[in-house]
Amino acid sequence: MIMASVPTMIVITGPTASGKSALAVEVALRLGTGIISADSRQVFQGIPIVTAMPTDEERVTVRHHLIDMLPLDGYYSASMFEEDALRIGRDLMERNGTAVVCGGSMMYVDALCHGIDLLPTVPAEIRDGLTALWRERGDDWLRGELLRLDPDYSRKVDLRNMKRVFHAVEISMTAGTPYSSLITGERRERDFRIVKICLDGPRELLFERINTRVDKMIAAGLEEEARRVYPLKGLNSLNTVGLKEMFAWFDGEMDRRTAIERIKKNTRVYAKKQLTWFKRDAGIIRLDIRSANLAEQVLCASSS
Repeated sequence: MIMASVPTMIVITGPTASGKSALAVEVALRLGTGIISADSRQVFQGIPIVTAMPTDEERVTVRHHLIDMLPLDGYYSASMFEEDALRIGRDLMERNGTAVVCGGSMMYVDALCHGIDLLPTVPAEIRDGLTALWRERGDDWLRGELLRLDPDYSRKVDLRNMKRVFHAVEISMTAGTPYSSLITGERRERDFRIVKICLDGPRELLFERINTRVDKMIAAGLEEEARRVYPLKGLNSLNTVGLKEMFAWFDGEMDRRTAIERIKKNTRVYAKKQLTWFKRDAGIIRLDIRSANLAEQVLCASSS
């Protein structure tokens, strides 16, 4: 085991299919520590293929935290992740000197590294009631509620991201004030060292990896997984690339081949958004996915 002289959290992030998971396992194994998942969909049970859940072999090799833990109708947020990841990370660093974080959910990575605004706890009756109305009245109704409660945030948010729309509405309802008025954007200092690694590479190579991954997901049974959860398709946990396109096929909106090609396209679009997001961070260390010694580079960066 390699012990860090200063408590260190190594965050391995990057676009979809860049090789984060395999690298994190190798690094954590070398350091004798565990992995905290920073993936907003891997927290849910029952959808291991579409979320690229760590394999059984990877989970036996290295302990993974914050994965496969919630039912599909469960609720989880970036603020809840921040609290859980800090608690687990500090425990790992106390015992091993280091903790490894792996994932590409941008809000989760930012929440852990920089903190997130303290927001009121949403009572179950508000969340459950809003969820029921959303299912009954649809996405456009929820967008209208956001426009009514917080027109400023409604102009800024990606209105296709229904998880963020829902979160803003429920917070506005709970606080009795617009969600945007509670967002300060202030960064918190952590009491440990953070080394942030972003895997990157030529777009054509990343896109080729994405296309190959989708083909492998199909071969592994993505269609069957999607059919199992199709009756629950209104749940926010299932509002994700890979399932949305399968559901559209099941609903007769497109054929199977088109659905698969749309998954590849939408995943490539998401990867570009991830890369754009990570480029804003001047402190991030970018590593080329074509390098043969990525684990050594990560260990060197974390020990310097």
